[in-house]
Amino acid sequence: MFVIFDTVNVYYLPQYLPICEQLRQQGHRVKFVCYSNKNKADVFEQLFAQLGVDFSWVENEQAAAQLYVELKPDWIFFGNAFSYLDDVHQSSKTAQLGHGVGPKPSYYHKSVTPMTVRFMEGAMRLEKIQALYPNDTFVQVGYSKLDPMYQDTETGLDFSALNLDPNKQTILYAPTFNPSSLECFPDDWPRDFANYNVLIKPHTFTYTREQYKKQRAKLAKWSTYPNAYVASEQDLSLLPFMKHADILLSEASSTLFEFAALDKPVIVCNFFKLKWSYRGPFRYRFEKRFGKDNVLYQDIGLHVQGYKELLKAIPQQLAQPQEYQAQRTQYTHDHVGPTDGLASKRIVQYIEQH
Repeated sequence: MFVIFDTVNVYYLPQYLPICEQLRQQGHRVKFVCYSNKNKADVFEQLFAQLGVDFSWVENEQAAAQLYVELKPDWIFFGNAFSYLDDVHQSSKTAQLGHGVGPKPSYYHKSVTPMTVRFMEGAMRLEKIQALYPNDTFVQVGYSKLDPMYQDTETGLDFSALNLDPNKQTILYAPTFNPSSLECFPDDWPRDFANYNVLIKPHTFTYTREQYKKQRAKLAKWSTYPNAYVASEQDLSLLPFMKHADILLSEASSTLFEFAALDKPVIVCNFFKLKWSYRGPFRYRFEKRFGKDNVLYQDIGLHVQGYKELLKAIPQQLAQPQEYQAQRTQYTHDHVGPTDGLASKRIVQYIEQH
């Protein structure tokens, strides 16, 4: 069987790679198709050289469709919607994976054009999307990205190489790019938590998009503190950071659901900087894109309204990690799905049978 992974953005890879590994173990041929109009070539090529997998570059979505029609793979995996399904369906079947389990309405809307199958994570998400698209095929399998965590095959970071103390508790801060709390954190905030390791893993777009240069300036300042490690652009996956972290700080992003599914405490930062087109009279745009009616995350963990609240909130949550445990269990069932580490295996079994 020949399987292609349509890799529009480099940050799709952590969800694709466990499936890729399962396919390779089963003797199937795998190829990644990468978009040069969205990604830096050096990051991709270095990674794929390390993985030893086949990949090709295309300029854009139309070029990708032409390549798929030419190659005629058995299956193509997509992390988002795709405009040329009628063309590729002439010779290939298609599978869709949401590249996150966050609160954005786009999680559901990307299925407006049906693929052969969409693999789903949690029970509540499955129920909602079946109601929205009753004639399409959805199969609940779990969240493939987390398989290495549940299978305990994720090796994590090398603390000795990073000069971090393995005997200290570890804070993970994983801000998204927009809206982001990143610019609301002080330039010296790792000093406030000198008794902890501080891991900082921003979204890939923080590194690759020109408009986020102020965020990059913040990262450069934080990286000077001895108890902090700021992820580089080559650190594509959040999993090595999650492996070591005792608590997560983030906004309303997919990261919150992923970390809670490991039964570790999360703190939701309810303070963030909005771009001008989301402020004042344009606030409705923010509510439309990040509407909380799709995924309610109020109870997933402690919410803080400003940075200074973290000074007390982090030690308190680390001392009482069981406080939101029941809520984390429910969120995991609803949004992430089975925690047996076999999501990728179920996906491969399905496409082998179909």
